Amino acid sequence: MGILNFIKGELIDIIEWTDDSTNTMVYRFPDEDREIKMNAQLTVRESQAAVFVNEGQIADVFGPGRYTLTTQNMPVLTTLKSWKYGFESPFKAEVYFVNTKQFTNQKWGTMNPIMMRDAEFGMIRLRAYGIYSFRVQDPAQFLREVFGTNSKFDTESIAGQLKSSIVPGISDMLAEFGKPAIDLALYYNELSAAALEKIQDRFTPFGLKLESFFIENISLPEEVEKIMDQRTSMGVIGDMNKFTQFQAAQAIRDAAQNEGGGLAGAGVGLGAGAALGNAFSAAMNAQNAEPAVLCPNCGAQAKQGAKFCPDCGKPMTVPKAKCMKCGAELSQEAKFCPECGASQEAQKCPKCGAQAKGGAKFCPECGTAL
Repeated sequence: MGILNFIKGELIDIIEWTDDSTNTMVYRFPDEDREIKMNAQLTVRESQAAVFVNEGQIADVFGPGRYTLTTQNMPVLTTLKSWKYGFESPFKAEVYFVNTKQFTNQKWGTMNPIMMRDAEFGMIRLRAYGIYSFRVQDPAQFLREVFGTNSKFDTESIAGQLKSSIVPGISDMLAEFGKPAIDLALYYNELSAAALEKIQDRFTPFGLKLESFFIENISLPEEVEKIMDQRTSMGVIGDMNKFTQFQAAQAIRDAAQNEGGGLAGAGVGLGAGAALGNAFSAAMNAQNAEPAVLCPNCGAQAKQGAKFCPDCGKPMTVPKAKCMKCGAELSQEAKFCPECGASQEAQKCPKCGAQAKGGAKFCPECGTAL
């Protein structure tokens, strides 16, 4: 019995792999120089594939299911080993389990800036990052091109290769997209979809499929961001003259409130005092000056009370309209008179088609009642 148990222990009769990790892509079934028993039970779970390799050559591939290993369901291995029909002896082969599930939350990013020609800023450097997911689509191709003969292979082992495939595709896509750099944030969804299609061809030679691709951020260079911040500040400030006056008033107030005794205590010299006085005087003059008005015809600035535009010479006031019925003054866009309520829209005679003033009771052409 001891010899029989020893012989049985040298044979593999159950082949399976229970994945307890999240990033293992390939697992080599440990044979420890043991042979596989003919009619052994092979269990391949969902999101797995079992690949038999004979002397470094890929043979049969099994998808999810439970199999009893025979020469009938191992045709390639049977041919490679020149087995005759009905072969029952144990045999030697390597078994690799390939994880075909989707590997999610894989991070990508540009280690070096991407050069891009922008219509507004010229040549600029962009950085981008995001996440993607992929799966093994062709187990045999993946083993042949990437895996080799390792005992275990995980996503970290191929992350560098995949990132090197992604970044050139992103660079080409941004160069071809043709949108201003400051507007790229509006097109993250479109860019992600375009990148998914463009980069997929770079994954196929490895037996992989790119399932999803997302761009989370595209950052502009620091100098460009500073220019954008300056433009934003200018928009918030609005009227530069009023902002200058406000700053001058604040500077004078701060100097006057100094604990050392006003301007002298603040260490402000005669020249600085004169400069502050000039700034204060200019600010007061600007505040006391009459505000300019805009020409209703050309938009040029003119002094308050001017009757004619200094640029186009047209009157600065727009003549008011009058009611067609009672003659009261109206605004240009008024449709009804606020005094008599008469409509200001021309009426059309139902008989002759002539135009009549709003509120008219009879047609001026044919006398028909309106």
